[in-house]
Amino acid sequence: QVQLVESGGGLVQTGGSLRLSCAASRGTFSIYAMGWFRQAPGKEGDFLAAISRSGGGTTRYSDSVKGRFTISRDNAKNTVYLQMNSLKPEDTAVYYCAAARTPVVPVTRGEYDYWGQGTQVTVSS
Repeated sequence: QVQLVESGGGLVQTGGSLRLSCAASRGTFSIYAMGWFRQAPGKEGDFLAAISRSGGGTTRYSDSVKGRFTISRDNAKNTVYLQMNSLKPEDTAVYYCAAARTPVVPVTRGEYDYWGQGTQVTVSS
């Protein structure tokens, strides 16, 4: 079973950038499609971005982050990244990465098999 640990969260001003990392262990990282979700207090979790397994040639984004966030992966480092630019106060949430053993690029929570513990992102106005 793969274990996931997110890092890179923090406090940033509106318009700023952050890069989240998600390090995987105990598994063959390249066989997993990877995704990022977030959950704000009192709200349901939202899909943000996903990347296909192996070479990561296919990515998908939610409309809310398309053009601002970029997902990428480095299989040599067993890590997936989420580069977040032009951050807004409404991006404030706990951000989670997830892994899915599937050839497709999942966009729903139920399609993912493993989850990290989350990292807090706070965007001040």
